[in-house]
Amino acid sequence: MNMVIATGLPVVQEGLGDQTLERFRHVRARSVALAAGLSDADATAQSMEDASPAKWHLGHVTWFFETFVLRDHLPGYEAYDARWPFIFNSYYEAEGARIARPSRGLLTRPSLDEVRAYRAHVDAAIVAAWERLPQAAWELVELGTHHEEQHQELLQTDLLHLFAQNPLAPSLWPAREIASAAPPEPMRWIEGRAGLVEIGHGGTGFGFDCEGPRHTVWLQRHALSDRLVTNGEWRAFVEDGGYDAPAHWLSDGWDWVRANGIDAPLYWRRDASGRFGDSFGLDGLQPLDLAAPVTHVSLYEADAYAHWAGARLPTEAEWEASAEAIDASAGNFLDEPGAVRPLPARRGEGLRQMFGDVWQWTNSSFLAHPGFRAADGAIGEYNGKFMSGQFVLKGGSCATPRGHTRASYRNFFQPNKRWQFTGVRLARDL
Repeated sequence: MNMVIATGLPVVQEGLGDQTLERFRHVRARSVALAAGLSDADATAQSMEDASPAKWHLGHVTWFFETFVLRDHLPGYEAYDARWPFIFNSYYEAEGARIARPSRGLLTRPSLDEVRAYRAHVDAAIVAAWERLPQAAWELVELGTHHEEQHQELLQTDLLHLFAQNPLAPSLWPAREIASAAPPEPMRWIEGRAGLVEIGHGGTGFGFDCEGPRHTVWLQRHALSDRLVTNGEWRAFVEDGGYDAPAHWLSDGWDWVRANGIDAPLYWRRDASGRFGDSFGLDGLQPLDLAAPVTHVSLYEADAYAHWAGARLPTEAEWEASAEAIDASAGNFLDEPGAVRPLPARRGEGLRQMFGDVWQWTNSSFLAHPGFRAADGAIGEYNGKFMSGQFVLKGGSCATPRGHTRASYRNFFQPNKRWQFTGVRLARDL
């Protein structure tokens, strides 16, 4: 029996590829739901060069499916609008010319409703052709759904940055009720794995190309903090003059702090007393939760805090080796559209908050694992060409769809970026 759901896509009968198609349906529906409360103006504006308009995200992920699945694997398919690849291609040089990234906010046309119609057209075409598509196309649909989940997080963080520019402090969703948290337990140290360990994606289940191949590394004795650094601990760093003391900072970081007047995490706001006591989120301006993990800090800030605290940031290998034994789907992730904020650590033993809440900076550069080879063609541009000048983050965040990340997952950003949900776990040598 076929059932029509919110996206208009039917649930097909059991058969080969059904799981991939069901995942496609679910992910596509979530994107529509995340944008449901937006006006056309909300979805068009671009607050900075790193961010993209919401309707561009919705169109780009659809262009991915239309181009690499329908165009390349469905004979006779005609593009929905032959002009749109120019505006919805992101960075694929093999796909030709495209609009400059800083100009995406100038796209007053097509409208948000027209982009929604484009999504519905491509979705229907993929469903109708599903049993005729080759295995290679199904694999690209799987890649495309994981790609769209990445853009679901970007859509939220880009909207957060946009709304933060508005002096009215608008909210996209109401704040969720959270019970008052007790002060966090003192930070404890958990010894990590040492000696020869294996990291990287092992080839079972989905993984992006940059996660593999699995390989052996040597780890010295070290320990990781059992939880993330909190807002309260970070405020102590601020009030101790941490942003004014060059001894804590990398040279590039100190230049960045002085050039940009940085004195706190990105969305912290001063309250009536003049103290940092509020923070802005997609649920508007809220009191700063001192027990919750600090977020929206750069690699430069994370490294400076670690130095101030007498510690350091973990390496990618240290973090991953310890995380492999932990359930990657547990934690504070995005389940349904709604207010997203990091939550205080639950009481317990061992490593906590390894997954969810905030992406955790490592001090490891985003470089190829030994034996890495990018795929041929445009798809090969997905990750490999960004392996320069960026640092690895691990674990996912409160804006990451649940089930999207894993121990081998490698997020990456330049060291001055902080509009994502980025936070800090400490490490130290033993």
